[in-house]
Amino acid sequence: MNIKKKIRVLIVDDSLVFRETLAKGISSDPGIEVVATASDPYMARDKIIEYEPDVMTLDVEMPRMNGIEFLRRLMPQYPIPVVVVSAVSENVFDALNAGAVDFVTKPGAGNPRGMEMLISELIIKVKIASIAKVGHWKSQTQGKNIVSRQEPMVREKIIALGASTGGTEAICSLLKMLPRDIPGMVIVQHMPPVFTKMYSDRLNNTCLMEVREAKDGDRVMPGLVLIAPGDYHMRIKKSGSVYSVECFKGEKVNGHCPSVDVLFESAAKEVKRNAIGIILTGMGHDGAKGLLSMRRNGARTIGQDEQSSVVYGMPKVAYDIGAVEKKVPLDQVAQTLYSMLGTK
Repeated sequence: MNIKKKIRVLIVDDSLVFRETLAKGISSDPGIEVVATASDPYMARDKIIEYEPDVMTLDVEMPRMNGIEFLRRLMPQYPIPVVVVSAVSENVFDALNAGAVDFVTKPGAGNPRGMEMLISELIIKVKIASIAKVGHWKSQTQGKNIVSRQEPMVREKIIALGASTGGTEAICSLLKMLPRDIPGMVIVQHMPPVFTKMYSDRLNNTCLMEVREAKDGDRVMPGLVLIAPGDYHMRIKKSGSVYSVECFKGEKVNGHCPSVDVLFESAAKEVKRNAIGIILTGMGHDGAKGLLSMRRNGARTIGQDEQSSVVYGMPKVAYDIGAVEKKVPLDQVAQTLYSMLGTK
């Protein structure tokens, strides 16, 4: 009889009530065991050594040392998958930058089902985190140089990109390597509302090109990166020689809104051979079929490899069904993209 090993979780939060609520909530799942709790990073460090948990949930705002500083000190020494539990704040991106796998947001006081929804989401993300690779975070170099190109870029092309778990940092790493005059980019990163605007603003402040959260009717233009807004699908529309995006409410596709498949299918239909599709780290299969449609319609396609992916789900499914033309590590995506942009 094959008995599946439970995921061992350490909960770190300065609120006793919240710790106990989280522990009781996620322990209700038969696949999860809360082995310890801690009220601050110093206690958490000792509990990590003693219990060797598979996953840690981590509050950001704590006494003695905040969660982000704890992550920055912890990950180079003891890489462990971390799911941040935080209020709505840009702090979550600092946490992701420091090595956290994902985040969930604490419910507001006016939401009676907020805690129930948080527990459900946290259970899912703890399970995803348990299979995430985090060792590479400690060896990642920051601020890589922009990749030089020899071929002139075909500016009429459009780059469509999709990602999920681990994607916020992967996208940031890629965009930092791209020049100001990159052809228009459209991106779906699985992320809740409010955070897509924060994320876009953050990227805009760190990259050479303009990055913003997409609005319905925005034109796709060179030097501009459009991020799909949370809770809205985004697709490309063509009118004459002009491309724009349509942002619209709709049912979840593959469990997500925005969905990568919705974006990629529109690129296959509207942009055809002038499109380049990129699929990065993420759990599940969203984007795989859309990327295959792009390739069948003449687009070039790139998939992130297993070694550099935090979760090798989405790019694996895409590769397995023949949607990925070039499978490369994250730090080679920019160079591969350049070579494709130099092709008529």
